[in-house]
Amino acid sequence: MKAKSLVNISDYGKEDILRILKAATAFKANPNRDLLQGKVCATLFFEPSTRTRLSFETAVNRLRGRIVGFSDAATSSSTKGESLKDTIMMVGNYADLIIMRHHLEGSARYASEVSPVPIINAGDGSNQHPTQTLLDLFTIYETQGTMENLTITIVGDLKYGRA
Repeated sequence: MKAKSLVNISDYGKEDILRILKAATAFKANPNRDLLQGKVCATLFFEPSTRTRLSFETAVNRLRGRIVGFSDAATSSSTKGESLKDTIMMVGNYADLIIMRHHLEGSARYASEVSPVPIINAGDGSNQHPTQTLLDLFTIYETQGTMENLTITIVGDLKYGRA
């Protein structure tokens, strides 16, 4: 069975999300595990990122995986006209997982359709950032102890804000 990509938070049901949040609680208590031992994770950041990229790289390292990839699209063959499909398929031959941030909305969904390995969407323009959503939900879950019957107010630039 092919492992599932994380492209859009709405691809996951409530029980899936709660299972992820409970796993995150266990990882927070014991972050250094060998779960990615022998695995290669590719980080493809076609647009700038500091917090998201470093958090993924830190997590992969703590789980004993290896990281390949780029943090500047100018260093990739996309500057020579290589298509996103070709990049994803080629990187999928080297990696067991691709973590991708791209400026084009829908690029993560497309990548998940052509990739031989799972894709984690680390942001695709102003469209989706499911890992940020999971982080926000984890913070609520951790501080409130529940996800039920809460009133939540969100303030700021919800479309492009990163802080």
